Formats: sequence, C-alpha cells, structure tokens
Amino acid sequence: MQTTVSSSTSPVEERARRSAPQFFSLIRDDLARVEADLGSLLASDLGIVDAIGRHLHEAGGKRIRPALLVLAARTCGGGASGELPLSVIRMAAVMEMLHTATLVHDDIIDDAKMRRGRPSVNVTWGNEISVLMGDWLYMKAFEITLEQRNFDVLDLLTEMTRQMTEGELIQLDVLGSVDITEAQHLEIVRRKTAFMFRACTEIGSIVGGANAGQRAALREYGLNAGIAFQLIDDVLDFVSTEDKLGKPVANDLREGKLTLPLIHLIELGDPEHRRLVEMVVTESAFESVTREEILALVTRHGTLERARSQARDYATRATEALSGVEDSEFRQALLSIPNFIVERDV
Repeated sequence: MQTTVSSSTSPVEERARRSAPQFFSLIRDDLARVEADLGSLLASDLGIVDAIGRHLHEAGGKRIRPALLVLAARTCGGGASGELPLSVIRMAAVMEMLHTATLVHDDIIDDAKMRRGRPSVNVTWGNEISVLMGDWLYMKAFEITLEQRNFDVLDLLTEMTRQMTEGELIQLDVLGSVDITEAQHLEIVRRKTAFMFRACTEIGSIVGGANAGQRAALREYGLNAGIAFQLIDDVLDFVSTEDKLGKPVANDLREGKLTLPLIHLIELGDPEHRRLVEMVVTESAFESVTREEILALVTRHGTLERARSQARDYATRATEALSGVEDSEFRQALLSIPNFIVERDV
C-alpha cells in the first residue's frame, strides 16, 4: 500500500541530501554482485570479444545507472533487507552493458581518443571492430533480457534504445550549428541520457514488485534525475579537468556540439560572442580562440551558472516525484542522488 509522504523536507531527508555518496555504501553488496555479474556477461569464448570486454570492464565507471535500478527495486520492496533476486542484479548489469554500448558507438562517431582515463576502444581496435563490439553489447543485453520473460521490461528497453538512437540522429543533424535552441538541446538530452535513467528506475520498480503509483513515481524521478545529470556533464565539460573526466575537457564545442552555457550565451545577441564560438567550431580546435576565453565568457555572463541552476531545478523535480512513495532508507538514498548529481565534480 502506498503511503503519502509530506512534500515538505524532513530533517532525515536533509541529512540524506547532504550525505549523497553514502547511497553506494548502502547497496555495496548489491553492487559487488552486479560488478561480478557484469564481468561474467562480458566474457566470451571469442578472443577479440573477450579482450574488449575485459578492457571495458576494467575501465570501471560511475555505475550510477545500476545503482539507481537496485535502489528502485529495494524501495519498491518495502525497504526489505536481504539478498536481492538474481533478476534484479542481472537487469542492473544489463543497463550498464547498454550504457557501455552507447559509449563505444559515441566514441566512434566523435572520433574520441580517451574514455575513462584510458584509450578508447576505437583507438585500440579500430572503428570496424568497435562498431561490431557495440552491436554485440546491445544484442547480448537484449538476449539476457529476453531470458527474463518480462515483456514490460523488454518494451521499455526497446523504446529506450529507439529514443537514444533518435537522439543521436537529432544531434548529428544539428552538429556544428550555433543556432541550436534550448528546446532542441533538451530534447537531445532527454533522448540520449534521461530516457536511460528513466528506464533504470522504472525497470527497477518492475522487478522490485512495484504498484502502479510507485512505478509512475520512479519513472518521473529517473527522467528528471537524468536531465540534471547531463546538464551538469555539460557544465563539467567547461570547468573540470582531463584527470577528473578521464577524457579531454571542452570537447563538446570542439566537436561542434553547443550545450546550454553556449546556447544561452549566443541568445544574448552579441555578434562577437557568436564569432568566437563559430571560430572554434570551424577549426574544431582551440587555436584562434582559447578555451579560457570561452570559459571567461560563459562565466562572466552567467550562462554557466544558469545551466547549473536549470540542473538544480530538474534535481528538485526528481526528489518531488518521490513524495508519495513509502519511506525507507532506500528511498532516502534515492532522495540524496539528485543533490549528488548537481554537486559532483566528475
């Protein structure tokens, strides 16, 4: 039975928001099982597949997607402790496989050289093999999902994959344009990032035995948390370091992708701002214009902070989506994640 929880912030919820990284500790054993399962699923009798699988697994990652799925499942199980069913662990591993597949394909499209602090798959094995490895990851993930015989889950993954592919196509269609609008960018963000977050929390709710209200709440939570996550990624591309990101900074603009800080800067209407941004896009490099010059512009005109503020708004929407979900330590952990997302530096 669903219990209504006051939308006002309780002291417990405030503590949860301040101690966001603790959500990993709460489900440490679950994530260890996910990691082991992921390693076994990436293994193969085919030498080349096994080698790339180990390369990808050893690179690690934030693992926030499987964490969201696990927490959603435990939240919908009434906060019960004890070992999670293998179906939950397996779907968490599947979501990380699908996320990894998107990264492999994205690195080919972007001609990326680094991923998670090590050479990307396309640099190490070439584009042809990388395309097929990304396909293998997708097909393996769907094969595992089919074994679960849950058509609700399969429908969600099919829709998610289509939406993400469409998001990539939309992004490629506007690549290099300095006239992209906020609405267009947010549509790309929803499709390429947020729909996977939404799938994680909704699938977690399904395999966790959620009722209709819980499922709807976690779906809304995941969508907004995903948008917040990507908007902060956009900000970090300007202000973080290569050591922290595990890939070159300010890469989006070099690749011709304008994100909210620059979209809002162009909207201010200063022709000089437009000229500087266009120069970087045309050269695909910070040569005539330096990264520091662009960073100074988005900082001085407040568009970097405006993007952060928008991310905070989506983070707030995510936490508000859980207002009607029965309280537990796992719900508290979910409440902490949006703040963790907007305050992170990597």
